[in-house]
Amino acid sequence: MAEKIRSREEIAREDTWAIEDLYASDEAWMQDLEKLKGLGAKLPEYAGKLAKSAQTLLEYQKLGEEISVLLDSLANYAQRKSDEDTRNAVYQDLTGKLTKVWVQLGADTAFEVPELLSISDERMEEFYREEPELQLYRRHFDVIRRKKEHILSESEEKLLAMAGEMAGTPEEVYSLFADADLTFRPALDRDGNEHPITQGSYIAAMESPDRTLRKNAFESLYAGFGAYKNSVAAMLCGQVKQLEFFSKARRYASPLEASLDATEVPVSIYHELIEAVHQNMDKMHRYVRLRKKLLGVDELHMYDVYTPIVADADQAIPYEQAKETVLEALQVLGEDYVDLLKEGFSNRWIDVYENVGKRSGAYSSGNSRPHPYVLLNHKDNLDCQFTLAHEMGHALHSYHSCKYQPVSTSDYVIFVAEVASTCNEVLLMRHLLKKTTDKKQRAYLINHFLDQFKGTVYRQTMFAEFELKMAELSAQGVTLTADVLCEEYRKLNALYYGEDVVLDEQIALEWARIPHFYYNYYVFQYATGYAAAIALSEGILKDSEPAVERYLGFLSGGCSKSPIELLKGAGVDMTTAEPVNQALELFSKLLDEMEALTA
Repeated sequence: MAEKIRSREEIAREDTWAIEDLYASDEAWMQDLEKLKGLGAKLPEYAGKLAKSAQTLLEYQKLGEEISVLLDSLANYAQRKSDEDTRNAVYQDLTGKLTKVWVQLGADTAFEVPELLSISDERMEEFYREEPELQLYRRHFDVIRRKKEHILSESEEKLLAMAGEMAGTPEEVYSLFADADLTFRPALDRDGNEHPITQGSYIAAMESPDRTLRKNAFESLYAGFGAYKNSVAAMLCGQVKQLEFFSKARRYASPLEASLDATEVPVSIYHELIEAVHQNMDKMHRYVRLRKKLLGVDELHMYDVYTPIVADADQAIPYEQAKETVLEALQVLGEDYVDLLKEGFSNRWIDVYENVGKRSGAYSSGNSRPHPYVLLNHKDNLDCQFTLAHEMGHALHSYHSCKYQPVSTSDYVIFVAEVASTCNEVLLMRHLLKKTTDKKQRAYLINHFLDQFKGTVYRQTMFAEFELKMAELSAQGVTLTADVLCEEYRKLNALYYGEDVVLDEQIALEWARIPHFYYNYYVFQYATGYAAAIALSEGILKDSEPAVERYLGFLSGGCSKSPIELLKGAGVDMTTAEPVNQALELFSKLLDEMEALTA
């Protein structure tokens, strides 16, 4: 029988994150919530005064920083505790209390942007001379002032801020539905044993060599989502509609433009990614044909696209071994980087194993005060070893940005968020391939590398194209019903996977299980980030210290420059299709080697 999923209380303390480093208790959290309310109450005192003097503007910015740091800590604790067991109403309540305060803060600062925009360029330069400390916020001010045509009146900004809690409802409802409420029937393997299916265990089942288990897990998952397909379609439609509303309110041409403008990424990059992938679709179809051949099946089904295509080469990789291998692989990034990794491993930055009710998937919290927090649902396999490297890439990116940047520029935008994580994955893969001499094991690793390309470049681009299609249909007045969403998704799946795979009817429902569709045009950045990471890792392995120095400078850059400029500083120009094309050329070479190894 499959191992049962443990309760939270059954997980060893050393395998849980040190949440007490944030707050010792819920009571301490409540005290800081009251402190936040008190600080927030001071904000309206500055309304109408920001343009009067440099000193007043500086005081306001310092108050805003204090509020920002406190808000981050409160949100970090409430969300991390909620994710430990999504069924726990206590932390749902804390999150709700904080959300109300956050919305009020947004309303109370609605005056900020219009007032900043009212200050002339000449006056701003005078302010910088009068209060040199204001230079710390120049980047912050410049980003705001760049968006002048999309900023509304103070009263309108206040209304939009007040709508923030409501706008987050589709994502909140979906998260609770998918992670806490939705259950799936167990899946039988070829020997008749039952395997519990959860969002966390599904992919492991898809990677199983047992085709009976894969098929039954596939059918179980989509039967679960299919029973609620109309409700999930309504959630996703609500998400699309709220993005549409806010983009129109701010006078953007589309939700895509609104989303990308927030991070200073040209819309052309999104479209160029899709075009570049379309131009290289033959490589994806070649991969699918190779998979069908090596699996030796008459029909390749969608539940066959994750299982390793090299038989008997999978290895059990316990968590402790995974940590050691990641440390070895990332030695190329220097002693300081590796020491930070060790600190994270030994000081409980990571919540390691799945428990009943725990949020599925994996993430890094994105906040580094007092240190990053990483959620895993670790299984003893190669994929989870890569997930560890990936999420610690995020964590150390956050650490460097917070350490080397002031609060105003310590965050980093989502366009660069996936670069550091994916660079770690690529370096890990290069390390494993370098030290592997066994032909079968090498083929197994190359298969995993190929699957990364398939899953990160092709699959995420397919998701990006689906997001774009949903927005286009909604703008045309088409209601995004379950039937409409299934039809559009089915067509895209056929385009990307080609004629050598059977389009199982259930796959048309896959849109219902993708949480990233609630993240506002996030997924395309997995693909662009992967392409950038391929280029950066190649540079690190070839040029050693100079490339590492440039890369660490990128990690430390926060949002001190636009993401495009930060990447250019590290040696990658994402305004061209070249990084995507180069990455997919490597994909083609890996296909060549795999064909030779398995001939």
